[in-house]
Amino acid sequence: TLVHLLVVMWIERKFYARLQDRRGVMLGLGSSDLLRRVLGPIPLIGRPFRRASHLGMGFLQNVADGLKLFQKEVITPASADKWMFHAAPAVIGASTLFIFVAIPWSDGFWLMGWYEGGVTVNPWGVLWILAAFSIAPLGILIAGWASNNKYTLLGGMRAAAQLMSYEIPLVLSIIAVVVLSGTLDPFEFVRGQKGPLTFGETVTVPFLPNWYILHPVLWIAFVVFFITIIAEAERIPFDTPEAEAELVEGWTTEYSGMRFGIVFGFKWLRAVAGAALMVIMFFGGWTGPVFATLGVPNITTPAPDVYAIPLLPQEFWFTVKVYIVVLIFIWISWSVPRVRIDQILNIGWRWLVPLSILAILLAVLARGVGWL
Repeated sequence: TLVHLLVVMWIERKFYARLQDRRGVMLGLGSSDLLRRVLGPIPLIGRPFRRASHLGMGFLQNVADGLKLFQKEVITPASADKWMFHAAPAVIGASTLFIFVAIPWSDGFWLMGWYEGGVTVNPWGVLWILAAFSIAPLGILIAGWASNNKYTLLGGMRAAAQLMSYEIPLVLSIIAVVVLSGTLDPFEFVRGQKGPLTFGETVTVPFLPNWYILHPVLWIAFVVFFITIIAEAERIPFDTPEAEAELVEGWTTEYSGMRFGIVFGFKWLRAVAGAALMVIMFFGGWTGPVFATLGVPNITTPAPDVYAIPLLPQEFWFTVKVYIVVLIFIWISWSVPRVRIDQILNIGWRWLVPLSILAILLAVLARGVGWL
């Protein structure tokens, strides 16, 4: 999670900088007096540092920001509820880590699960992930209330109203996929999306993967799930709980030092967790494309079976898919304006909830007629 946090922070900084036609974070090596003194006398090495003012890709800037937050003083407001004020970041951080406990990164890289019948199973993985997602709004509400600040109180109430209202269509959209697939196991979700796109038992499209997003019944569930995950991660256009212009960072106003780093950094991790769940449910999980596998004959039995050995590990494909989804989140966040809180609630209750119920009915109909 720490590696993904640093990478996603760096990706967002560089990507939205390019969207704004600038370079983004860089590593200022050329302006360092130490490097000028050490490398100056060497002509072939010192000359590039004398000419360039900024080098590198800026990844170490995230490490520097973390060290800066570690060194800053942790200030507790005098009128705050101290126990709840300090407990809220722990609740938010722990609930986010609980999500990653149940997210498998491949068939062999997982924390929650066991082997049964030669395959990995986790019958309640998706249920665990949804339960962990539902804890963070409580921590945010505690943080906003315990800070004893009107900005934080407004931000906490906005967060509670937004996250709790969007969790309902989030769960309903997942129910549509569960009804069609018949499982809550993330490993079974991925196994059900292997091979070419198939309709029923007769129609096969060999050039398309059998991903659930391509299923004609589940695209409504995907749209609802995509919007609700952006809202759960509190990303623009659904960032009204923070709203820098109106609420001065909202419910995080009174946090300083590493406590602010925890509540701010774990928002990125919740976006990564939501993207990982989306990849598992709709984009085939860690399965790679057909051209990236090597067919090896089965030498253990006389049957003419062929083992498909991936040329690149499953973790690579899963990480690539997750980062692509995160890039789409970032692209949307820096391209559209913020939505008002009344509009957010109208979208959630009047549009997403009916659409998610419609997705469930279509999934029930598809399963009833055998159009899986």
